[in-house]
Amino acid sequence: MNKIGRKQIETIINKLESLRDEIETLKDEEQEKYDNLPDSLQDSERGETFTDNVDNMETAYDSLDEAIGYLQEILDR
Repeated sequence: MNKIGRKQIETIINKLESLRDEIETLKDEEQEKYDNLPDSLQDSERGETFTDNVDNMETAYDSLDEAIGYLQEILDR
């Protein structure tokens, strides 16, 4: 891969890392909302929505992390 292509991949990695960090922040905020619910509401539909959101954001975070890893492998060659 030429220098320009490598630079483009570095730019993409930086963008993905930024998005991954934003997702982590949102996930933490959603988890905090759940944690602050009274115990009686944590098992409710509302509480389930919070946990579903956290799970989905964790999956999105992991997917971005995996994509970053694949791109980083290209740069490491």
